[in-house]
Amino acid sequence: MNAHAAHEVRGTGYPGSYYAASANPAPERPALKGVVETEICVVGAGYSGLSAALHLAEKGYKVVVLEGAKVGWGASGRNGGQIVNGLNAGLDVIESRYGAEAAGHVGRMLQEGAKIIRERVEKYDIQCDLKDKNLFTAYNARHMKAFEAKQALWRRHGMDDHEMLDREALRRHIDSDVYAGGMMDHSGGHMHPLNLALGEAAAFEKNGGVIHEQTRVVSVDQSGPQPVVHTGNGEVRAKTVLLCGNAYLGYAVPELEKRVMPVSTQVMATEPLGEERAKALLPTDVCVEDARYILDYFRLSADKRLLFGGGTVYGGADPKDIKAKLLPNMEKVFPQLKGVRIDHAWSGNFALSFSRVPQLGRLGANVYFAHGYSGHGVTGSHLFGRILSEAVDGDLSRFDVFEKLPYLPFPGGRTFRVPYSVIGSWWYGLRDRLGV
Repeated sequence: MNAHAAHEVRGTGYPGSYYAASANPAPERPALKGVVETEICVVGAGYSGLSAALHLAEKGYKVVVLEGAKVGWGASGRNGGQIVNGLNAGLDVIESRYGAEAAGHVGRMLQEGAKIIRERVEKYDIQCDLKDKNLFTAYNARHMKAFEAKQALWRRHGMDDHEMLDREALRRHIDSDVYAGGMMDHSGGHMHPLNLALGEAAAFEKNGGVIHEQTRVVSVDQSGPQPVVHTGNGEVRAKTVLLCGNAYLGYAVPELEKRVMPVSTQVMATEPLGEERAKALLPTDVCVEDARYILDYFRLSADKRLLFGGGTVYGGADPKDIKAKLLPNMEKVFPQLKGVRIDHAWSGNFALSFSRVPQLGRLGANVYFAHGYSGHGVTGSHLFGRILSEAVDGDLSRFDVFEKLPYLPFPGGRTFRVPYSVIGSWWYGLRDRLGV
């Protein structure tokens, strides 16, 4: 396959990626036509929307999901596949910015998203190559001190799944000389992200839910007694609407567009390496991400390819040559892979909030939203989907924790959010390179 994100996997409706090429079979879901009435309308068939929709369908609600492309088409089906606990903003940042009470509430939820994923996989027998543990790697002593501080902080909140690893102990997990040490999260993991989304969609439909693909939302009208979601060829009249489009909602809801910024990240997949060569690289088959601001992340696929990702482009544009961007980073970590063939390379957007804390909120009484996972959306989206379902079902206790967190806009608004973030990225990238 040509190593470029814009090329669609033939006949699938998905952008070209290893995940699309290895996706489990899924039915064609017709686009919405005409007028539909339902209790709940969910916009977006990514992890947030599917999580909320499945929780609500299990409770007996009548739920319709509208997806502008295909189930898992966005970040949910293109990400690195790593189950990383916590939010982008650490508990220390949340405590210093919002207070100890807010940090305590968030601390009790940090591992819940991963537990939801495992519960779904087991309950509905979702075939997504789910594996345990994820590993954080350090390039220097400063990174190791940060890991030690995080381990101590999480212990204060009742979580003790982190194991510190020195350079020698780390080598039992990664055949690379570039790291000074690391920290294992035994409650983390990794999986095939698109197959997880497809499995959750199938579970939702088994519970009576309806999904309309290729149904782009153009507006949400709240002028009447109940919200109406307008699409290109129809409309959904619902008692409650959940907006879960994240980085791909576009301008359909102007009030949300200014709150987050799309940021693209890139991933590539090598040719199959074979059992022996793959096991030599990652003997314990864990997923890995390093501690830098602009980080690398990697893991093995089920068919023993190395999936290697990293880099960011603010504003959501695709790099001209993903392979050229990522290959030097991969060869720095694994020089033994120099010359390996790259079979797939792709890009995808996540939604960045200025605070790096996901946002939950309401636009009017019956329209809820969740977005802004800032690169930590695999677990966060599953958690926030559950919290949205609780709010719809009348329990606002956890929803209120996040809704009450002050919303921080990007300095300079929409016009300057990209250059501002690029400058910040350059500064932190320089710190990474200097090791300070």
